[in-house]
Amino acid sequence: MIPIVTPDEMAAVDAAAPEPVEVLIERAGAALARAALTMMGGGYGRRVTVLAGKGNNGADGRAAARRLRRRGVRVAVIEAGGAPASLPAAHLCIDAAYGTGLRRPFSPPPPAAMLNRPHQVAPILAADIPSGVDGLTGEVRGHAWTAARTVAFGALKPGLVLHPGTQHCGPVTVADIGLDVSLARAHLVTGHDVGCWLPTRAAEAHKWQAACWIIAGSPGMTGAARLAAAAAQRCGAGYVRLSTPGRQHDPAAPIEAVGFPLPDADWSAAADADGRSRFKAMLVGPGLGRRPDTVEAIRSLVVETPLPLVVDGDGLSALGPDAAGMLARRPGPTVLTPHDGEYQALTGKRPAPDRFAAARSLAGDTGAVVLLKGPTTVVAHPDGTAWAVANGDARLATAGTGDVLAGLVCGLLSAGAQAARAAATAAWLHGQAADACPASGMTASDLLDALACAWETTAQQRAAP
Repeated sequence: MIPIVTPDEMAAVDAAAPEPVEVLIERAGAALARAALTMMGGGYGRRVTVLAGKGNNGADGRAAARRLRRRGVRVAVIEAGGAPASLPAAHLCIDAAYGTGLRRPFSPPPPAAMLNRPHQVAPILAADIPSGVDGLTGEVRGHAWTAARTVAFGALKPGLVLHPGTQHCGPVTVADIGLDVSLARAHLVTGHDVGCWLPTRAAEAHKWQAACWIIAGSPGMTGAARLAAAAAQRCGAGYVRLSTPGRQHDPAAPIEAVGFPLPDADWSAAADADGRSRFKAMLVGPGLGRRPDTVEAIRSLVVETPLPLVVDGDGLSALGPDAAGMLARRPGPTVLTPHDGEYQALTGKRPAPDRFAAARSLAGDTGAVVLLKGPTTVVAHPDGTAWAVANGDARLATAGTGDVLAGLVCGLLSAGAQAARAAATAAWLHGQAADACPASGMTASDLLDALACAWETTAQQRAAP
């Protein structure tokens, strides 16, 4: 996993470094210079404009400028505090105006024009983070250039992985400049990580060793139950029991899912009594509705069932602001999967711009693993550990994809995955499946056919370095 540290945490890491700051600046400048030469395809005859501020970020840019000059590059260093309305044309512009410590709005001049191509903007290389992007939240303070590439020093910063900041960064590489970031509490999940986390089946495995029970759906909302059940089957579950309270049989449910009738009301006791022995995980909530008796049944089940439990959709609404008190009494692990509106139902407020802090706060209050959905998904453990999952894209902003994600988490739990890893793995596979779908017109059910391939290709990354 790739470490993510906040600006304050990075300041502490810098202060604890055994080398003087001048050495760290030279290393950062060397990393920038190497990236610049790669982007330009060489140095001789090239021109670079560096927009440099007064702090360490500007010093990094000036160190890069010195190294580039030694490679035959003609470099113009422009002071960010008094930059002209137009910057000298160049083959490349290095943004080293302000780093993660920016505390006020910043609006740079228009990017430099591409040399000999006045109607084209020169590509931008950002030092640590594009200037103007808040290093903690990803918010843009004022205006920010959009970099073609960003070189982060020592570790990623939250603003590089959270939106809208990530839209200004281009591909991000992390340069090792000798800082110790081993105590980072947040990390970016990679395909190699997920490949190592995927559960495997023993040669003697049988279906009941990875059985899960999904309680979902209601009149007019049976699709949520079907999607969740099919996703669980694609993601580790050997046996899926599917119950829609008050419905005896759903002819459109996945043919492999085993239907189990529950009464229309007061169904929690029946579900809990039958689920203690053979099942390894349970999902409650997608499409169940919000009738008062349904809310009470959900709340009762959440408190009483000892199984690892995923609470999604209407299940989260049923918990509402009482979630912390009820979940504190749970005998088994819990995964909550809120989007921003459901987060507000649980906490009374929308997630803060610092989405790592938002997810950690809810996880700490409830004792549950929190999968906070968004353009970048944040998974938080009650102990403060947090993981970011940044694959997938806006194709997932369509009805039913959340039901698929909840089913994936449940399937992984049933296969023995630890709760936080199950959540992060499910989010990763969800994004990979979306990436394999058409760029437009994708529906949630399209993910189901792509999941098996996403699992297979991700599993192959176990062998990657």
